[in-house]
Amino acid sequence: MKTQSAVLFEMSKPRPYTESKPLQVLEVDLEEPGPGEVLVEVKAAGLCHSDLSAIDGTRPWPLPLVLGHEAAGVVRALGPGVRGLAEGDHVVFSFVPMCGACRFCAQGRPYLCERGIQANREGKLLTGSRRFSLEGKPLHHHLGVAGFSRYTVAAQESLVPIPREIPLEIAALFGCAIATGVGAVVNTARVGEGTSVAIFGLGGVGLAAVMGAVLAGAYPIVAVDLLPHKLELARSLGATHVLDAREGDAAEAVRELTEGGVDYAFETAGSVEAMLLAYRATRRGGVTVTVGLPHPERALSLQAVSLTAEERTLKGSYMGSSNPRRDLPRFLALYRAGRLPVDRLLSRTLRLEEINEGFERLAQGEVVRQVVVP
Repeated sequence: MKTQSAVLFEMSKPRPYTESKPLQVLEVDLEEPGPGEVLVEVKAAGLCHSDLSAIDGTRPWPLPLVLGHEAAGVVRALGPGVRGLAEGDHVVFSFVPMCGACRFCAQGRPYLCERGIQANREGKLLTGSRRFSLEGKPLHHHLGVAGFSRYTVAAQESLVPIPREIPLEIAALFGCAIATGVGAVVNTARVGEGTSVAIFGLGGVGLAAVMGAVLAGAYPIVAVDLLPHKLELARSLGATHVLDAREGDAAEAVRELTEGGVDYAFETAGSVEAMLLAYRATRRGGVTVTVGLPHPERALSLQAVSLTAEERTLKGSYMGSSNPRRDLPRFLALYRAGRLPVDRLLSRTLRLEEINEGFERLAQGEVVRQVVVP
């Protein structure tokens, strides 16, 4: 079949993206789903900094690439052997497919699935196939999702069925922003009631972490960013204090506010500088969680003795340490109960043809989450 897709052929094109147009929206070929695969009509796909990092070259991927990893849609056809899904089901994509058989899946840590991560690095589905092509040449799948396309084929392990009552433009955000941000708080750090939290970086993931801290009953919740409109949104979502990182030493300000630092600090900006601020803002015996993805060549330099002498913990959090089949249903239930106001993160919707304009807005920091509605 034919479908419209946003394809990345070249990384590191200059900004503004409205002029360089790194993504080309083209009619491409899409094969029918093979064994264990599912054809999905994509109804909503979020623009995330992880997509932007592919565009600007921060995170290299095999090219050419059908971009997009945060998406929701409707099942339209099933390949042989697919179980637990039916035509017409509404689904959210998981950007790490879960094989269920590797050592990490067996340990209950499917977000580190060895087969899933390897398939993602190769631009393939978990089944080992590529289903997109252009003029007979294969196109790679971004993180097993390839969500910036009107239709896509995914491995069944990349899909989580959801209630049909959830608006799909909201459901899409659960696949990355919510799974990663809320998950970092409740899964990775396991923040408890009455403990202090600081979040450095208030994109979609950082603001989701604010919601997660509210959900966990943390106090105080300190939100740090460079942009006033994001600080105000964080305050409206439940942050008890906000700090403009342009005004002095944000880490020292957090330490003064919390009498020595927070119990848990989260870095969600993908910046080594933000990681250092988060670590410095953490108290003795506290936990610093890094969620963002800086450039692979960047290194983090810490005062090594502090890890031992202050019994500090530095933890990574990938996909919010989430098990999508366990966590997405409960996060969606919390949304429906009014305890996760995810709709507040949605800045605007746009058409697939407007995707380069959307990424320029994201790069400028104008928006939190934009959603392509093909």
